[in-house]
Amino acid sequence: MTPLDLRQRSPRNCYDKLDGLMLMPRTIDKLRASLPGGWTGCYFINGKIKGISGFLLERLGIHEAQLRDVILRARDDDDVAAWLREHVDTSLYPSINATLCKITPQHAEDPDYVRSAYAETLSANPELRTIVDIVDADDRRMFAQR
Repeated sequence: MTPLDLRQRSPRNCYDKLDGLMLMPRTIDKLRASLPGGWTGCYFINGKIKGISGFLLERLGIHEAQLRDVILRARDDDDVAAWLREHVDTSLYPSINATLCKITPQHAEDPDYVRSAYAETLSANPELRTIVDIVDADDRRMFAQR
């Protein structure tokens, strides 16, 4: 797969699915941005805190570097989906999806950091409760300004 520059566009939406698993297309985009020639911008898997993609990989039992290597060799998302089917328990996808839709800033390793990082988006959208909704709204806000 080719590298991405996440200064030009956001990673895919949190609700986008690959093979039935939400957040995986977004995680792939962030890892593509970490490939040589890419740019991660403000996006991370595991940074100051474990990101939502880091949580996903932890639940799947795979390491960030391992999936980055798969993405480096993959032609497209279908290759990644095939690798995942061989290496993780796909029967977990529905429960992982359900959990991802429930995670709130309070669940983060540092809830104050999350609230601070998304302060502008949360101020404009006080009704947002879950991380996936906050993250998607933050992407829309950041890239609408360009």
